[in-house]
Amino acid sequence: MVSKMFYPLALCLFISFFSFGQNDTGSKAVNLKVHTFYYGWFGNPEYDGKYSNWNHSIIPHYRDTTWDNAGSFPGGEDLGANYYPELGAYSSNDPKIISKHMALIKEAGIGVLAISWWGENHFTNKSVKMYLDYAQKFGLKLTFHIEPVYKTAEQFRNLIEYLTESYNDHPALFKHDGKPLYYIYDSGKVKYHEWNKLLSEQGELSIRNTNLDGIFIGHWERERDGGFITKSGFDGFYTYYASEGFMYACTSENWPTMAKFAKDNNLIFIPCPGPGYIDTRIRPWNSKNTEAREKGKYYERMFMNAVNANPDFIAITSFNEWHAGTQIEPAVPKSLPNYNYEDYGKDTDPMFYIKKTKELVGKYSR
Repeated sequence: MVSKMFYPLALCLFISFFSFGQNDTGSKAVNLKVHTFYYGWFGNPEYDGKYSNWNHSIIPHYRDTTWDNAGSFPGGEDLGANYYPELGAYSSNDPKIISKHMALIKEAGIGVLAISWWGENHFTNKSVKMYLDYAQKFGLKLTFHIEPVYKTAEQFRNLIEYLTESYNDHPALFKHDGKPLYYIYDSGKVKYHEWNKLLSEQGELSIRNTNLDGIFIGHWERERDGGFITKSGFDGFYTYYASEGFMYACTSENWPTMAKFAKDNNLIFIPCPGPGYIDTRIRPWNSKNTEAREKGKYYERMFMNAVNANPDFIAITSFNEWHAGTQIEPAVPKSLPNYNYEDYGKDTDPMFYIKKTKELVGKYSR
């Protein structure tokens, strides 16, 4: 016979088990091996005094000067994007928007948002603490996608010092093997010997085995970038771009080869599937890299190619990079006198890609 004293103890254990990770936003599970790139650079007059990024300039052709690319978008209803967000031209600093975004990310089963970060004095740093607090509330984690705002190893070290001092102790900061994980976009802009100063234990500016140490994920783009990754001292690499064939690394048929390279060199491999790509409102000359969504089929193929490569993590490009048309955030059909926005299908639920992500994350979780 079981002692009556067992029942209160058992009840407490039962409640504790099913309460772990829950909060007032619900208890839906998320997968911390699935990340998404998140952009907190949007502003509007109501919240920020002016538009930020919704009024993106048209980008000149990188070589062909015959393109007439003068001008920018006004914002509001006419955005520098091929899709129109269901939430309108929102502010990334609005707590209501942040809360809605966290709820959507959680609904999709994604565990970690990698926020685009441009330095201490940039717009994207304004609300990081609030993002961390909301991530904690929703049972999510946050990491930094560091943009190329540095030119030397010493400048990058200063950025890591700031991030460490400012955010390292927050419980919502994502850590792998006890260390913060950093995505480093366009890392090839700095030479490998500069990175080696920081990322080698023998480097003159080494941060290894110090309080600044972390998991540093370099950006693999071209076929031969594996040598750059290893010589630099990175802990792993990611592919970022969501346009198949744009570069070697974002072509998903190459991911098994890259996965083997990672395994052979004891590196972390993070392929980055996306739902499609279109950026012709801000790059009208770039239609060759457009990738149609095919009602979710493109996303599914790319995501499953990532799953089949057996990676350490998967990072979705993106939650809300509206300029590149890679967002899974809900979009709605909208027409202007001079432009019809792309849509997920006239009769398609704006939540289609959130639901599709949840389905795909479930396949990765098995």
